[in-house]
Amino acid sequence: LAAALRTVAPFLLMLPILGVLIWLVVGRGLRPLDAVARAVTTRTATALDPLPEDRVPAEVVPLVLALNDLLDRLKRALQAQREFTADAAHELRTPLAALSLQVQLAERAADPAARADAFAELKGGVRRATHAVQQLLTLARQEPGGGERVASPVRLDDLAAAVIAAQLPLAEAKAIDLGGAVTSGEVLVTGDQEALRILITNLVSNAVRYTPPGGRVDVAVGEDTTGPFIEVCDSGPGIPAEDRQRVFDRFYRRAQTDEAGSGLGLAIVESIAERHRARVLLDDASLGGLRVRVQFDHSLPP
Repeated sequence: LAAALRTVAPFLLMLPILGVLIWLVVGRGLRPLDAVARAVTTRTATALDPLPEDRVPAEVVPLVLALNDLLDRLKRALQAQREFTADAAHELRTPLAALSLQVQLAERAADPAARADAFAELKGGVRRATHAVQQLLTLARQEPGGGERVASPVRLDDLAAAVIAAQLPLAEAKAIDLGGAVTSGEVLVTGDQEALRILITNLVSNAVRYTPPGGRVDVAVGEDTTGPFIEVCDSGPGIPAEDRQRVFDRFYRRAQTDEAGSGLGLAIVESIAERHRARVLLDDASLGGLRVRVQFDHSLPP
């Protein structure tokens, strides 16, 4: 036993020294991480500038780069949210002011006919404001971070048929010939069914809205060598080539049109298409108006 103690004693004496050395080495190694942690915890909610990458050991650089990438994405998301809120407030101010004026006109109307006209204008204003709010909510839900979404197999041909049936009353009210064709049997994509329904609804309703009475709107669903597609053509006024990129901007409306839309329809379409790795292509339609094609890609899963 005495011999064993003499053998172990030197190691027991070295344990405290070894513990101190380990503490010093680990502390020195973790010091850069502590510095990064302090730099992050001292930031305010609006201070999203990148962390400095100099004076950081090579082992910690990947962590700093990842944090900077996250900060950059957060900064862009917050900026987009601020711009969206400001644009929405600006766009809603006009219809709300118009509603207030129409209420005053209805209150001041001297005879029943004038009062009826004022209330008719008021109802139209409420309808337009409601549509604008609904479109704003739809766009917000389709933006990144707008909520959990489940991808599943979706038949585009069935969705298009349902949307056409829902839009037929509006088309018939304007004597517009609205029809659909499926060029390749069942057309399947993987995605968010409700979002894709909204996409097709916006395409078809826009075409019906901007096509003059007595015109025509054709909806085609099919699949080519690239992948599934949906295409909407109309006999409306079309969009000049120089304006086609701008129509995807939020709240953009062409000055030459008489339709008072929200300016969000194609912005919603593009947002949903991007989430499904699809492209939105605008071109002249053989009917004389606009052709909008949403092209999905077999090789790019959502």
